[in-house]
Amino acid sequence: MTLKLTYPYSLKETGPENFQARAMEVFCHQAENNQLYKNYVEALGIVPDKVSQLEEIPFLPISFFKNHLIKTGEWQPESTFLSSGTTDTQLSSRHLVRKMDDYLWVSQQIFQDFYGNPDDFHILALLPSYLDRQGSSLVKMVDHWIQSGGSHYSGFFNKDHDELAKRLKIITATKQKALLIGVSFALLDFSEKYALDLQNVIIMETGGMKGRRKEMIRHELHELLRSRFGTNRVHSEYGMTELFSQAYTVSNDRFSPPSWMKILVRETNDPFSFCSPGDTGVLNIIDLANLHTCSFIATDDLGKGYADGTFEVLGRMDNSDIRGCNLMIQ
Repeated sequence: MTLKLTYPYSLKETGPENFQARAMEVFCHQAENNQLYKNYVEALGIVPDKVSQLEEIPFLPISFFKNHLIKTGEWQPESTFLSSGTTDTQLSSRHLVRKMDDYLWVSQQIFQDFYGNPDDFHILALLPSYLDRQGSSLVKMVDHWIQSGGSHYSGFFNKDHDELAKRLKIITATKQKALLIGVSFALLDFSEKYALDLQNVIIMETGGMKGRRKEMIRHELHELLRSRFGTNRVHSEYGMTELFSQAYTVSNDRFSPPSWMKILVRETNDPFSFCSPGDTGVLNIIDLANLHTCSFIATDDLGKGYADGTFEVLGRMDNSDIRGCNLMIQ
């Protein structure tokens, strides 16, 4: 089939009124042109033309990204995103990127919709575990924000906490927009060393202790960071190697996705049955930005979905690999 969508810019034109129609179009396209997904759909005995509801779409297990190169259509990747591993034997997930500019456009557009243009922010990043490896989509995203903004206060601060504290003091004195984004353990390490008043700074944790600290309930982590940094503006980012899109917590502990991303919550014991709003299950994600790979992903994250489209992340299913994207149990 020939897609009517133009990518990535038509994503902005996706909303509640046309999400299902666009998701069905993408599903039929990927079921025809993604050989791995096509085989998976056929193995389940599902005929794409007979699928009429989002809940009837097969969601590809996220583990397939570890053992297969997933592509819809024929193209050569410009880059590959790699997930972090916690053991020497753990396979990394690989997400092939057709055009890096598409990913950067998507991530910048999402941030802009929730927070405003990242170019207007001083962006300071504490992502040591991500900087220590290649292929991090998070590092690529944040680096793009830093480079496009051009602030001489912005940058990555792996172990140079003194310089980070110095720049934050200067920024807070001017009351200009600033974002401090970091992996959880690094933010905690930094907060223990410096008594800073960051009431005008957005603190954004990306989850994960990476084995450096004991995992914490997200609410407990946020309360600790709020008290140490003197701010109520502690938010979370939910993203992963296998997705092009991100979700953010802005006004509460629930994540809000962009208009082209939707969460369905499946039963823990039946992958083809779905939970009622507010009930705990496992997250299935539709990310229409994954047009060139697979937009229908069955994750291993436990959570709750709500009627307004927001969702919570409660942890990981038993026996799942622990990774660095908001692993804390609420």
